Parts: sequence; structure tokens; C-alpha cells
Amino acid sequence: MAEVHIIGQVVGASNFPQNCLFCKWGIHAGSNWKLISGTVEGQTQVDDPEYQDFAFWSHPIDVHFATKGIQGWPRIHFQVYHQDRFGRSELYGYGVCHIPTSPGTHALDCVTWRPVGSPWDRFRQFFLGGGPQLKSLDQLYSGPDRCRLHTETMGAVRLELGVVLRNFRRFGVSA
Repeated sequence: MAEVHIIGQVVGASNFPQNCLFCKWGIHAGSNWKLISGTVEGQTQVDDPEYQDFAFWSHPIDVHFATKGIQGWPRIHFQVYHQDRFGRSELYGYGVCHIPTSPGTHALDCVTWRPVGSPWDRFRQFFLGGGPQLKSLDQLYSGPDRCRLHTETMGAVRLELGVVLRNFRRFGVSA
């Protein structure tokens, strides 16, 4: 089988309304893909930078897949949260990006967004926190459902990934 090894890190996030951020991440691959080693989901620590607009996480990613075809190429998704001074966590954004298909080192910025509710929801969110969230993360991957959402742009998550491809030609898989 052809193999893909993804090594890198979730560097951090920038351009969010407030600092004190952390994120949950996960890698989603199609049914043709088999996880050989590594962890396909995780959570960073909270970073509250005082002097700059970039939350550093430096959270490692090391995942190894085997596949019979490129259909369902892995994607990584993010849920970025803001933690207030009382320890409450508020969703600040969702983001999805494809793992690069070419071998080598890649620096990626994954732009995030969050659902926007009614004017009453926004009023309540301003004073109480919280806000609309997706019922299922499957909506991140399904285009038709996602296109019907009303959203607003949030910040970006920075990734540094190294992609190693093995045995793609030998098994007739073209990336």
C-alpha cells in the first residue's frame, strides 16, 4: 500500500478578537485510508500573549497513513476557543484545510469562521458569551450543508507540516 507520513506542528493562531486561545484539532481521512501510527486528534494548551497578536502553541503532529487510492485525502480541522478570566471557554472559530499532496515542507494558514445567529443571539453572545455552534463536525466536510450557514470570518491557524510519500508509484497511486 502507498503511505503518507505527516510530521509537523500547529504553530499558533492570530487575528482573533481577543487572545487567551487554545484549539482542538483532528485529521479526517476517507474510507480508503488506514491509520498506521500516531494520533489523529488533540488539543493545545492555552496561550495568552501580552505583547503580540499571536498565540503560540507549538503542538506536535505525527501521523502515518496507508492508502489504496487518493480519494478521501486527509484534511485537518480546527476548533479555536477563547478562554476568559473565569476559565469559561467560548468557541471562536472552525477551520478546515487539506493536507498538501506534494512531499516536502509546507507552511499553511487555515482561515477560520464561526456561525452567526440572529440579532438576538448576537446581543446575548455579547453580554453572556457563547453563541451558535455546529451540532456535528461532519458539517465541516459536507459542502452543501456548510454553504447554507451564515458565518463571519475569524482569525487564522498557522501550521508547519512535512509530508512524506512512500510507494505511490510502486502501487500505481498517483498524487
